Amino acid sequence: MEKHVPLPPLAERVRPQSLEEYTGQTHLTGPNGPLRALLAQGTLPSMILWGPPGVGKTTLVRILAHQLNRPLHQLSAIQAGVKEVRAVLEMARMERGTLLFIDEIHRFNKAQQDALLQAVEEGTVTLIGATTENPSFEVIPALLSRSQVYVLQALSEEDIRQVLTQAIRRDVILQQQEILLEGTGAIFQLSGGDARKALGLLELVVSQATEQPVRVTDALVLHLAQQKVVLYDKNGEQHYDVISAFIKSLRGSDPNGAVYWLARMLEAGEDVRFIARRMVILASEDIGNAQPNALLMATTTFQAVERVGMPESRIILSQCATYLATCPKSNAAYLAIGQAQEAVRKQPNTPVPLHLRNAPTRLMKQLDYSKGYKYSHDHEGVAGNQQYLPEGLEGTAFYQPKPTGKEAEILRFLKDRWNKEYGY
Repeated sequence: MEKHVPLPPLAERVRPQSLEEYTGQTHLTGPNGPLRALLAQGTLPSMILWGPPGVGKTTLVRILAHQLNRPLHQLSAIQAGVKEVRAVLEMARMERGTLLFIDEIHRFNKAQQDALLQAVEEGTVTLIGATTENPSFEVIPALLSRSQVYVLQALSEEDIRQVLTQAIRRDVILQQQEILLEGTGAIFQLSGGDARKALGLLELVVSQATEQPVRVTDALVLHLAQQKVVLYDKNGEQHYDVISAFIKSLRGSDPNGAVYWLARMLEAGEDVRFIARRMVILASEDIGNAQPNALLMATTTFQAVERVGMPESRIILSQCATYLATCPKSNAAYLAIGQAQEAVRKQPNTPVPLHLRNAPTRLMKQLDYSKGYKYSHDHEGVAGNQQYLPEGLEGTAFYQPKPTGKEAEILRFLKDRWNKEYGY
């Protein structure tokens, strides 16, 4: 009895063998791309390929090795340790021009990465690391400084359609049926732009088809995948509408609305850094000094999601969103800088008052630079009766705190000062 050998997955069967078959990343592999230029020169530096899953990092490495006719050793950072790395390095010393590809290099600890350093420096291997995490945080500085970082971008819906079309045209199994690719939106959304997942969904649809020709539609994909796609186009109107609803929920102090719109974005695969960045802006624009810790919380959130990634980042984003939503609100700092900039545009060259000018030379002192300046630390409280604005703007209150949160204390302080200095 013959033993049945299962077919490799579609993604493996149609893996591109050349840059001409490769989809996406034209900024790297196009006519003016740096990787195409390196291939033309026949050289390759050590490099880190940074990008989301399923965008072609492994495929690109194999193409580079094949077109340069260089020996390629591949290790997975999940399974390999220092022992496996050293074994590959021993083999590399007996070869010439070895490429060492480490998938998910961010999972290597410092000791494992240190083990690579000498071989990279001596040219025993050309290291190519692939990572979905920011290499600035996950790759040791010594290794990073010796490598060129190339950023791979998420595949667009048009890229995914091209991947699926090529698979239908090239795969001998799919060629046995008539396949009509009538809709790719559901495959794109369910795959999140991951070509491997997209091809898996196509294979699922074709394998479950009961009629010919096989019509690949969004409805059929959703039915077979047993999932619902969130209507959300990261490059279209929904992108802006949903983030607008999220920000307005935070501004309106509604944590429930904020978490709901946050969930909408996360389910649709929105970039967590984009969400965190918008919360940093809101923390200053809409909360400000009413709760100064809001900016610290938002900034820390941005740093944390860069390091952690999904799915755990959803928890961090939720904590920050609910915190910001429940903070007291003030846009006083936002209004203050806008009004101050407007005043500068109207009078851009107003002289600095003499008592505020620096006087490092005798001539400047003779011209009364710094004369009459009251050093604040020599006075109890605030140095009174001293003007810090230029002539024509005396007494202008650009910053007008709101009577809410911590800013209420600032308001009381400033009112007391203004009463003493300006009589209002």
